[in-house]
Amino acid sequence: MKKSFTDKHNIRKSFGKIPDLVNMPNLLEIQKNSYDLFLQKDIKPDEREDIGLQAVFNKVFPITDFSGVAELRFVKYELEDPKYDVEECIQRGGTYGSLLKVTLNLIIREIDEETGISSVKDIKEQDVYLGDMPLMTSKGTFVFNGTTRVVVSQMHRSPGVFFDHDKGKSHSSGKFLFASRLIPYNGSWIDFEFDPKDLIYVRIDKRRKLLASSLLLALDDKKSSEYRENCIKEGKEIDYNKINGMTQEELFKFFYKTSSLKRKNKGWQIKYNKDDFIGMKLEFDLIDSETGKIYAKSGEKFNIVVQKKLSENSVKNLFLDDTTIQENFLANDIYDVNTGIIYFEAGEQITENTLKYLDEKNINEFDILHINSNQQGSYIRDTFFADKNKNRNDAITEIYKILRPGEPPTVESADKLFRNLFFDRERYDLSPVGRLKINTRLNLDTDLNLRVLQNDDIIKIISYLAGL
Repeated sequence: MKKSFTDKHNIRKSFGKIPDLVNMPNLLEIQKNSYDLFLQKDIKPDEREDIGLQAVFNKVFPITDFSGVAELRFVKYELEDPKYDVEECIQRGGTYGSLLKVTLNLIIREIDEETGISSVKDIKEQDVYLGDMPLMTSKGTFVFNGTTRVVVSQMHRSPGVFFDHDKGKSHSSGKFLFASRLIPYNGSWIDFEFDPKDLIYVRIDKRRKLLASSLLLALDDKKSSEYRENCIKEGKEIDYNKINGMTQEELFKFFYKTSSLKRKNKGWQIKYNKDDFIGMKLEFDLIDSETGKIYAKSGEKFNIVVQKKLSENSVKNLFLDDTTIQENFLANDIYDVNTGIIYFEAGEQITENTLKYLDEKNINEFDILHINSNQQGSYIRDTFFADKNKNRNDAITEIYKILRPGEPPTVESADKLFRNLFFDRERYDLSPVGRLKINTRLNLDTDLNLRVLQNDDIIKIISYLAGL
């Protein structure tokens, strides 16, 4: 090999045939930019985004005492220039960092004992020294006590919702048991899973499982959510007798489509919709309710030919006899108008007794759920009917017993525990990444800044899991 003019070092020669098309990128740029974004040191306090160190302070503050008299609010933070540079810190055995000073407001309130109205008595503002904040060097390292150190990134699962199955290993029959896991950035994990009997269960923080219907019943209805928000804004105490959950009838409408049945001669007529039959194997004869003509028989597959015949003859309604009706499920509660007594709950299968009651009370119209073997099964309906909890108070009490075993539950304590688990910003955080992944997977359009769980999130996860 050729020698250089000094005759001491070999001349470097490249034998590579592929030319260098792209220059070597700055591999430390991601770490440096990420830490700069965390500190936002050179950005004015009013212009800082709610991320990194700014987000930490916004999440912790304001801090109030139990009596509500004193309140500590965060105003801004400042990072001073480092006293020594990197080389001098290494020589002196010091830490390369800057002083972190935070400006806080202390608000003292005075509460009127008669009216309960609070008024501001005094406000004090002061800069507080919290400690030294380490700074990153130009090489992406930190200097602690004169020693250069580097932070190693750790891989972890991203916040969001994930769906999976056990590959048939859990049950002896080899049946696939589907499951879902909701992972937040900070807070309690929720696991949904099927059992061999096709019932959906839920686990909170990997505790003892309970039926998923109890979690759905524990959710506030729309009026209760608005009432709760108004009480929090106005600083009023919440009357827990006014907090109601969604009924079984309301929840079924989130998971199943409904159709209206009207009495017709000695049977019933239902509106024809081709989307309800596409790709299905018919479970009853397709009979025109006006002419009585049969277009397809039970057991046949609904194909383009059948669809074309129905459209050419302008069929709008189909005829169903009492025998066919008995294989369906009620979409609404059937009750006595005068007494209010419920005789048949939403989700119950229609029987001869149901039809007999409808004849006696002269009820000529009611709704049924779209539950069949071809489309979505009866998993959610079966889960509700296997659950002993039938209202919100029973559901939140059951959740409280699982999470706080041995403690006597009350409606107030159970409600606070449940709300703190998933709906409190201080204790639960999906992060923008988690919210984005949930929106993408479940086709939601929730604001990315809304980082606590919503009713739609839980309902959509269970619905998606049942659809698998």
